Amino acid sequence: MLNIEVTPGAAVYLAELLEKQNVEGIAVRLFVTQPGTTYAETCLAYCRPEEVNGEDEIMELEQLRFYIERNSIPYLDEAFIDYAQDRMGGQLTIKAPNAKVPKVSADSPMEEQINYILYSEINPGLASHGGEVKLIELVEEDVGMIAVLKFGGGCQGCSAVDMTLKDGVEKTLVEKLPGLVGVRDETDHSQRENAYFK
Repeated sequence: MLNIEVTPGAAVYLAELLEKQNVEGIAVRLFVTQPGTTYAETCLAYCRPEEVNGEDEIMELEQLRFYIERNSIPYLDEAFIDYAQDRMGGQLTIKAPNAKVPKVSADSPMEEQINYILYSEINPGLASHGGEVKLIELVEEDVGMIAVLKFGGGCQGCSAVDMTLKDGVEKTLVEKLPGLVGVRDETDHSQRENAYFK
């Protein structure tokens, strides 16, 4: 079941764009490029009848039809498409919170659960300082599972990174993931050339 919300304003706006194409049966294609990576982009494109792929999922709205690329479906869960009028005309926005990492459940492998929390909860906060953190590997130790992480961007060489790691990242991950007992930082913080402070 597709969980994609298209606001009435967005549906009207897209239907008007399709009408201007003057092509019988034209629809909208919705997909994610480089899904599951930090470079993921959610895209809308025109879809002429001859471009329809038999594996596409179809989402039928009153005013228009969407063809959704099969591989993009898990990454488009909870996507939201809106159109807001403003003085300059208007703005179409697409939010797909699971484009970079698909939504996970308690049954998902621990690596996927860690990546989901890093991308959806932790990295948005670090991004305001130009930083990011990613999972390198999971290590089984006597005490339990340890997540080995690497900081990048503004976090590399930042003097507050130990505090961020212990109070923020480790606390969040250990609270949410039974079986994970701690995190370890693999980043070389002596490299300060590209560190960025705000």
